[in-house]
Amino acid sequence: MKDSNYDKTHGMLLESQRKDAQLPEGFVQGFTEEYQDKEEVVLWMNTVGPYHNRQETYKYFSLPFCVGSKKSISHYHETLGEALQGVELEFSGLDIKFKDDVMPATYCEIDLDKEKRDAFVYAIKNHYWYQMYIDDLPIWGIVGEADENGEDYYLWTYKKLEIGFNGNRIVDVNLTSEGKVKLVPNTKIQMSYSVKWKKSDVKFEDRFDKYLDPSFFQHRIHWFSIFNSFMMVIFLVGLVSMILMRTLRKDYARYSKEEEMDDMDRDLGDEYGWKQVHGDVFRPSSHPLIFSSLIGSGCQIFAVSLIVIIVAMIEDLYTERGSMLSTAIFVYAATSPVNGYFGGSLYARQGGRRWIKQMFIGAFLIPAMVCGTAFFINFIAIYYHASRAIPFGTMVAVCCICFFVILPLNLVGTILGRNLSGQPNFPCRVNAVPRPIPEKKWFMEPAVIVCLGGILPFGSIFIEMYFIFTSFWAYKIYYVYGFMMLVLVILCIVTVCVTIVCTYFLLNAEDYRWQWTSFLSAASTAIYVYMYSFYYYFFKTKMYGLFQTSFYFGYMAVFSTALGIMCGAIGYMGTSAFVRKIYTNVKID
Repeated sequence: MKDSNYDKTHGMLLESQRKDAQLPEGFVQGFTEEYQDKEEVVLWMNTVGPYHNRQETYKYFSLPFCVGSKKSISHYHETLGEALQGVELEFSGLDIKFKDDVMPATYCEIDLDKEKRDAFVYAIKNHYWYQMYIDDLPIWGIVGEADENGEDYYLWTYKKLEIGFNGNRIVDVNLTSEGKVKLVPNTKIQMSYSVKWKKSDVKFEDRFDKYLDPSFFQHRIHWFSIFNSFMMVIFLVGLVSMILMRTLRKDYARYSKEEEMDDMDRDLGDEYGWKQVHGDVFRPSSHPLIFSSLIGSGCQIFAVSLIVIIVAMIEDLYTERGSMLSTAIFVYAATSPVNGYFGGSLYARQGGRRWIKQMFIGAFLIPAMVCGTAFFINFIAIYYHASRAIPFGTMVAVCCICFFVILPLNLVGTILGRNLSGQPNFPCRVNAVPRPIPEKKWFMEPAVIVCLGGILPFGSIFIEMYFIFTSFWAYKIYYVYGFMMLVLVILCIVTVCVTIVCTYFLLNAEDYRWQWTSFLSAASTAIYVYMYSFYYYFFKTKMYGLFQTSFYFGYMAVFSTALGIMCGAIGYMGTSAFVRKIYTNVKID
């Protein structure tokens, strides 16, 4: 039998699935090493779970598999990222030595009573797969299969390992499952294995290339979507340039003509447009404490996204289990001063006095949202006895990061922000009495602008969302971070352009409530992303069950909200620069 790579499809598991697909879950530093001849090579058993529910995983030995006779070694200690992702490495007990072939041999025996048979039957009915690691290389295999009528169930009992080596390093691992044995109660099932070593030309640095899927990620549709988004950027930049150059030039000409009129002509003249709200446009936003905290958090999420993508482009993070999550947590903690600086300085410019409260809200806004969702899903994971249940020690570690790293760094950023850019230096004086907002057409209302503002930013990223979702919720490794960087740049440009246009029309309607409108019109991208996640769940996956469904929609809500806060902050920062620019260039009495 030849090996097959089953991660090419999400179809039902049929006869061909007796072979193992090398389907990575994410990987770990620790085992990759140079071996001497006859040196021990450890086969780690990780998790087992339904094929269609990638995140619903359990300890491998939660199924009644038996352990090899070799003496157990100490349990592998996970990194923070691995612990959060539910990695459960346990020693298989198989005796494997470097370059030492093992002929087919029995390593243990399962005494199959009715309870154990029922456990295996349940696993086979739900298409359970298991995952193993040798020298950090993942191997996936199927537990068993049913006959065509679904009456008899069979367990694969023979693991045929082929390990490729280049010099004194392991560069390839393949597993074929054979030895189909019918599950009959009160019988004994012998589990066996064999190991064949073969020389390979694969370089050690390229050993993970076999797990990547260039035909999927570098498909013409992916390139076309990038091209399509670039066209949108050119159109929007052209539109904004036209507003800035032609429309504003006319506005400036009209306003300077009004300067030459005497008072009576000016009173009789048809005064309208954005200049009329110059005394209110820099008025502090409503709820400045929450607003500035959201802007600070959005700037931090943008900084984290940018840095993590750059690191992922330079380093192949997918070759180490949990490294992407560990990197993101580290970078988020390290960039906390960004949150404090932008949130604290904005709050100070808006005249806020409760800056310590603002700092606490800004520091814990995103961690509280993520931890709250994780805490809720953790209850379900514990009920299911899933490996995704976060251990208490890991929870304590995350809390320590929040209180002893994120909070102090946020305080440093807040103090710097308040002192370096906390003074209000607006180009226009703010009137003591707010100007009444005139009635306007329904489509110029802030609520309508907010709802429509997220459509174009979502349109520029939704194809990339499909690739990102597929890599996270299905069995693909996302490795085209150059694409992701391009999409992030496009998203920023589109978001800023859209919010500037929306704000221009709002100010022209003499409505000066632009701060929240610019933030929310960009943040509404999150609503469309979350709506798309519903489409993806029902039409692109075959997930089922309370645990997987709550995990999916819970973390998709967190992802969408974080994306929305980031887009809102980008939109506000761009629009703020635009508003400041146009009011600096007009003469105000």
